[in-house]
Amino acid sequence: MRIGIFGRGKLGNAVASLAAREGGIEIAWHVDLGEEPSGPAEAVLDASAASAVAGHLEWALGERTNLVVATTGWDKSILDAGQIEKAGIGVLTSPNFSLSVAFMRRAAVAMGRFAALDAGSSLAIVERHHAAKADAPSGTAKLLAEALAQGCPRYSGWNQGQAEGTRINIASLRAGTEVGYHEIRLETEADALVLSHQAATREIFAKGALVALRWIPGKVGLFTFDDLAEDVIDPLFAK
Repeated sequence: MRIGIFGRGKLGNAVASLAAREGGIEIAWHVDLGEEPSGPAEAVLDASAASAVAGHLEWALGERTNLVVATTGWDKSILDAGQIEKAGIGVLTSPNFSLSVAFMRRAAVAMGRFAALDAGSSLAIVERHHAAKADAPSGTAKLLAEALAQGCPRYSGWNQGQAEGTRINIASLRAGTEVGYHEIRLETEADALVLSHQAATREIFAKGALVALRWIPGKVGLFTFDDLAEDVIDPLFAK
């Protein structure tokens, strides 16, 4: 298949490098901010910048080209499911393209349900990223907070700073070269249950992005990486 890539940052370059090593994928074009795509593609990855997502979405709608958005920190209110369906394309968005994190999100729902059994328990998230990451908390931390709250109804949303009883507290650190670390915590007076994920290299995100680029052609509508992960991970919990 032919793919296009918006963005020559760390993720965009990792996807281009991995695609070049794998068979069955041709990079139609790979452009940076201010550069124009050239030629058709079956699916396009947006790994650029938050400020550029709206323009790339408009381009995908106009060109009727499937789009996978891996950029974080952008305003998701610009997504219009009706416009996407009218254009007959698939748009997949996710703050994290690791199947391991998709597994962790499902575990977070279960942890939230477990926390709901004890009114005195508390839920929290710790996340660390490299010093150059612009947004905090990370999109993945917000995703995990939503999953915890889905399982434990006494929580609604998240916060940073001083703990609030009805919001999941997120602690963020930006320093060094950490690719990405997330932990979800359930604490009671008697014990603590902690699940964590640490990304060793960005290749795990590149692999997931390529999986998404292969999956989205033929789909119509608005999707998340979680929709894709249902095919792989949900059967593990059903057995």
